Amino acid sequence: MQLWKLFITALMPVLKVLIITAVGAFLALHRFNILRESARKHLNTIVYYVFTPALVCSILAKAITFRSLVMVWFMPLNILLTFIIGAALGWLFLKMTKSPPDMQGLVLGCCAAGNLGNLPLIIIPAVCKESNRPFGDADICNKKGLAYASLSMAIGNIYIWTFVYNIIRVYSSQIYKVNKIEGSTVGPVSAIETDLENHSTEPAVNAQDLSETNNHVPKQNQIMKPLKTLVKKLNLKVLLAPSTIASILGLIIGVVPPFQKMLVGDNAPLRVVEDSASMLGDASIPAITVLVGANLLNGLKRSGMKLSLLVGILVIRYIALPILGVAIIKGAIHIGIIHHDPLYHFILLLQYALPPAISISTITQLFGAGETECSIVMLATYLCASFSLTLWSTFFMWLVL
Repeated sequence: MQLWKLFITALMPVLKVLIITAVGAFLALHRFNILRESARKHLNTIVYYVFTPALVCSILAKAITFRSLVMVWFMPLNILLTFIIGAALGWLFLKMTKSPPDMQGLVLGCCAAGNLGNLPLIIIPAVCKESNRPFGDADICNKKGLAYASLSMAIGNIYIWTFVYNIIRVYSSQIYKVNKIEGSTVGPVSAIETDLENHSTEPAVNAQDLSETNNHVPKQNQIMKPLKTLVKKLNLKVLLAPSTIASILGLIIGVVPPFQKMLVGDNAPLRVVEDSASMLGDASIPAITVLVGANLLNGLKRSGMKLSLLVGILVIRYIALPILGVAIIKGAIHIGIIHHDPLYHFILLLQYALPPAISISTITQLFGAGETECSIVMLATYLCASFSLTLWSTFFMWLVL
């Protein structure tokens, strides 16, 4: 296929994202004030608890089977690699630039976590529906693409709320301890403040005392006590986000044939439940994209964030990660550990070229650290994404077709 046609195919979904984002920003302007801060919070809550879980569950239930799940085993590993490599590059960048401590968690989070949620769910169907049809029949491409994108969203959510959440928590706890000494506190939410205190004041345990204690404690209690401590330290409410629970539920329905026959298909007795979930899920993508545009207006506020940090994030996310991603995916294809499917290869490559995850702004709001700076990062990265995503998508399609 000609490179120019591939460029147009890659450009169309990015333009759709930009148009819907611009609508969100327009509605949030003070002149119109339709998407006020309170309205954004309420809409964000509905998206978080209802729209996105419904979308993920309905798509996975319809498109994922045990056989297809086995075939895409490489995707969780690939997403994990994007997080690890991004965090490692961010850490090296911080060491070279000696950035201030209050920015380190934000920089690492933005370098590690890409927007594996709404962007692939917009880009993939738009690419499939293009007249050029680079990935074959539009309906088959759309069904497979949405399944891949939904699985990507589900896995990404798990990694974000475990890996990235704890990175920002660790660096926020360091700031908290410093500010606590100076007489101030960090974090608008008391629960988060308690979490910071619990994780920043670990009691020292003497090895000899521990061994003496263990001699008087039954072996069952010795095994269960560390497990209970681990469960207490893990914030299960954060880890088991609604979209994660919906992903697990959707996978169970798709993989277990009796559940799929009961809920999915024209002859399913409980198909009205799946149809209702699908209708709710259809509102997820436009609602999220409108919210992105409204929230990006916060990036116009002034901040003391250094330009070098912003440039570093852009270079890592839009140059270093995609180049390394091409090397990893081409190597995996050459070895033969990835099944032959150009659409699947394209999504694996796309996971390395996405802008930072919107969830990072939610995490920074939870800890009350770097909120304004996060808005600036989101504004700059998403503006640059309109160019970088188009160029990388064009190159990725040329590479896999």
